[in-house]
Amino acid sequence: MSLKLLGAALCLAATLPLSARAAETAEAVYINGKVYTADAGDSVVQGFAVAGGRFVAVGSDAEVRQHVGPGTRVVDLQGRFVSPGLADGHFHNEGGGSGIDLSHARSLAELLTIVANAAAAAAPGALLVSNSDWHEAQLKEQRLPTAAELDQAAPHNPVVLVRGGHSIILSAGALKQFDITPDTPVPAGGQISRDKDGALTGEIFDTAKALVPLPAPKPLAMDDIVATQAALNAYGITAVRIPGSYKGDMLDALRLWRQAAADQTLTLRYTVYMPGFSFRTAQQVDDAIARWGVKQDEGDDFVRIGGIKLIVDGGFEGGHLSRPYLEPYGQGGTYAGLTVSPPSAYEAVVREINRKGWRPTTHAVGDAAVDEVLTAYEKADADTPIAGKRWAIEHAFVVRPDLVDRMKKINLMVSAQDHLYLAAPVLKKYWGWDLASEVTPVKTFLDAGLLVAGGTDSPVIPFNPFWELYHFASRDTISDGVYGTDQKIASRALLLRLDTINFARLIGEDDHRGSIEPGKLADFAILTDDFLTVPVEKIQDMKALATYVGGREVYRDPSYR
Repeated sequence: MSLKLLGAALCLAATLPLSARAAETAEAVYINGKVYTADAGDSVVQGFAVAGGRFVAVGSDAEVRQHVGPGTRVVDLQGRFVSPGLADGHFHNEGGGSGIDLSHARSLAELLTIVANAAAAAAPGALLVSNSDWHEAQLKEQRLPTAAELDQAAPHNPVVLVRGGHSIILSAGALKQFDITPDTPVPAGGQISRDKDGALTGEIFDTAKALVPLPAPKPLAMDDIVATQAALNAYGITAVRIPGSYKGDMLDALRLWRQAAADQTLTLRYTVYMPGFSFRTAQQVDDAIARWGVKQDEGDDFVRIGGIKLIVDGGFEGGHLSRPYLEPYGQGGTYAGLTVSPPSAYEAVVREINRKGWRPTTHAVGDAAVDEVLTAYEKADADTPIAGKRWAIEHAFVVRPDLVDRMKKINLMVSAQDHLYLAAPVLKKYWGWDLASEVTPVKTFLDAGLLVAGGTDSPVIPFNPFWELYHFASRDTISDGVYGTDQKIASRALLLRLDTINFARLIGEDDHRGSIEPGKLADFAILTDDFLTVPVEKIQDMKALATYVGGREVYRDPSYR
């Protein structure tokens, strides 16, 4: 038979019903479940078969049983709900570490007691530094500790509280140690906060953090990779997208991920964006690409290079708005956030990234920052069209209708997170109710036809995907009720797509992952509840009973039998 005729015969065989051709013997067949596939039709089926790390059949029990052979393991799901493996579209690390742990504090008194206990156990004069996974919104008072309060808790030790990725809070002793006074020049793109009387509060953020050189983190080790995987797998997470920073140097992390992949010990799939936070010129882009020694999209199904991460404004306290903050930071109502990367410099960087054939994704919180991103992206598009190249924006807390229209015109993808779930009352204080209630308008983006993928920005927000999904479903917050009811996502299937097939589309791999379909990677999770029907308030308490990557079980809850 000629090759042409052989190819035609194979194509015909692929279109025949299962009963008309030999069924591939599966390694495992899962039956009697409620399996949400995230395919184009949002199908819900009874089971699926797995062989060679991929789904080979999906459908009714009768259909998938045809793949049972002498050595096939048959798993009765007993009616449990199965989802495609969940993904976090904006993940830095899982939090924790060797610093002071403030994540469990629920009042200023508790926070200050934790600091005082750390000081009592430390040598006088030793610098005390906290972990970053806490926020003042978790405290009853919903405010930061002052420099004076931290000094009272640790009178013989300078204290630096690291809060998220943008802000640090110093004790009076730490301000003195690092020689920060009311006369210290404020770096461009940074802020040294003052109270209404002009006194330093101790809060310093974005580029001004360079005034406070903290001890370098311990070198990244394989144990860190293993700990991250174990934590995330327990929530059904099988993939993450790392936007520019992880733990320490990104090239060190890449080396360890690739080593673990070669050793077949990875239980997460990583899409990595290289760090371009400090880029201000085209030459810096060129130099960094040469230094990294990696190419965009190189890698395999476990570790792949996705692009370059940029930043144009600050975080909660530094998002660049088109109107002043209500919270003045001692600037008399003139403060409207930070421009971390000036528009002309940012534009030059974006256009060079495009010229080099790379794709950017950019951190932008306020509407003025989103405007800056769109202007640069539009100019790059005029140089060389970006259609189909999966350019994205991170966060986009505050947008206007005209910005959404421009996002749609260039088919921009959105990486959205649940910051409001934790930080709502603080954002309301900064920006007012009207803006805070519409922070991260996922429904608006989806209604406009934009591709939206979900995530958490952990450790800024805890990595629990079910907190994220609960927030987008309810717009409820931990401590301040519901914000922006018009942004609720009513469809459970649409919600689950944010963290499954939409993520796969964001990273350009939806042809072979992100849904439970024949030929795709067998990444899936058996969940504690039926996500499609469970009462909305119970979503936040869900987790995984078992998690599988490439058909291999990587997590099992002790209670799951």
